[in-house]
Amino acid sequence: MQVIFLYAAVVLIWGSTWAAIPYQLGDVAAELSVAYRFGIAAVVLYVYALISHRTLRLPRAVYPIIFLQGALLFSINYFFVYYGTERITSGLVAVLFSSIVLCNAVLERIFFKTIIENRLLLAAALGFTGIALIFWPEINEISLADDTVIGILFVLIGVVIASLGNMAAVVNTRHALPVVAVNAHAMACASLLSFVIAALLGRKFTFPFETSYVVSLAFLAVFGSAIAFGCYLALIRRIGSARAAYTTVLFPAVALTISTVVEGYQWTVIAAVGIMLTLAGNWLILHRPATNTKFAEGTNNERS
Repeated sequence: MQVIFLYAAVVLIWGSTWAAIPYQLGDVAAELSVAYRFGIAAVVLYVYALISHRTLRLPRAVYPIIFLQGALLFSINYFFVYYGTERITSGLVAVLFSSIVLCNAVLERIFFKTIIENRLLLAAALGFTGIALIFWPEINEISLADDTVIGILFVLIGVVIASLGNMAAVVNTRHALPVVAVNAHAMACASLLSFVIAALLGRKFTFPFETSYVVSLAFLAVFGSAIAFGCYLALIRRIGSARAAYTTVLFPAVALTISTVVEGYQWTVIAAVGIMLTLAGNWLILHRPATNTKFAEGTNNERS
């Protein structure tokens, strides 16, 4: 039940953040928007830890990997995703980012000798196909004569970096480190790193007080970062990074549901088939054969 709750929380929160990210682009450099987002998220986690009397002190030996997690998962990968989002449609970004499922599986195999299950490959294929069908009108209109190719490359680079950040998170979860403390320190490091990179790149330090920017930033920082990443890393600890990453496949379903209510999105047969394929892949990811008595044992039993 706890796995289902964490899974649902990640899907619902991150599925709605796609609508907020575009408001972070434009007048403010991507590096600064990332710095603001994770700086606020870190403060929220520090305050929460103090109020709830959770420890923030960790062994000195683990701080390098915590910094690596922050740099890869909470900073640099977001730069490239934001760069890509400025050049291609959000639908194509969603399709490309779903490839993190396979990327995580491959990197887990390389770094941790985890077996890549046929079920996972089939689920990834169903999910990727489903998302492609959902956003087929956008994909069908892609022109390689503009910045589309550059945008695609940026997003794919972001996927690889995010996946490497997931591997750092796997190391931290295997050390049984408290998620709140790890995320608070990692996000603080990511924010500082983002400010430094912005300065080195000569970005203009600005902060617009427009309602759309402030509200979207607050939502991304508190819900999309402090809360969602806590759920996501707890999910990695229980089911592994490859299965946890499958949450990205369900983001479009949430985004389209929101769009249906708010913007009057009109469903098509192709989009409906796409949703059904993603749900089928989701069932494969979450369903365990009857021979396994515990869902969480699946990841551990696969390791050699």
